[in-house]
Amino acid sequence: RSEARQEIAATKEQIKATALEVKKAGQSREEANAEFQAVVADQRAAQAILKKALLKLKDFYGKKNAGPEGVALLQTQHDQAPPVQFSDYSNNAGASPVISLMEQIIKDSGTLEGEAMTGESKSQAEYEQFVADGKALTKELQGAIVSKSDAAAAAKLEAAAAAEDLESTTGELKALAELEADLHAECDFTLKNFEVRQKARLAELESLQAAKAILSGAK
Repeated sequence: RSEARQEIAATKEQIKATALEVKKAGQSREEANAEFQAVVADQRAAQAILKKALLKLKDFYGKKNAGPEGVALLQTQHDQAPPVQFSDYSNNAGASPVISLMEQIIKDSGTLEGEAMTGESKSQAEYEQFVADGKALTKELQGAIVSKSDAAAAAKLEAAAAAEDLESTTGELKALAELEADLHAECDFTLKNFEVRQKARLAELESLQAAKAILSGAK
């Protein structure tokens, strides 16, 4: 029974540990989700601002390109290198490199947002599976506790029944021993009385024989 109690206690500790791991995973998931929300919000805000600026630039360069000064402006901008190198930039005919740069930044931001969303979906799915596994394990451990508790209770009842049987058997043996003692005493008493009665009977027979002999002599 001591071993069963130790196993039940160990199983309960395992359940507590599982619940703690699930709780920690939930906290980590909340932090990761908050970070994801911030990243997506930042990227979408940046995209919105860049798209508005891009529209204004396109409108501006569209008007400039209509006159001779627009050609010179485009040529000057074409000779300038982009301030940030994200990837290869290709310019459409007559397009400003600044516009191409902004378009690429918007595209990269969209890609980053998509990757963040994919990572978030994967992390959420893994967390949900972890929680489901934790619940399944907890249920299994709780079932094990019930089984072990039932087994321990059955063993306890069996031990109690065995103790009761032992006590009953001991009582019966004691009663038999007392009966044997009583019978032995009665037998001893009967044997002693038999010897006494036998001696008395012999004496009586001897007296009768003596009396018969006397009577026979008298005749």
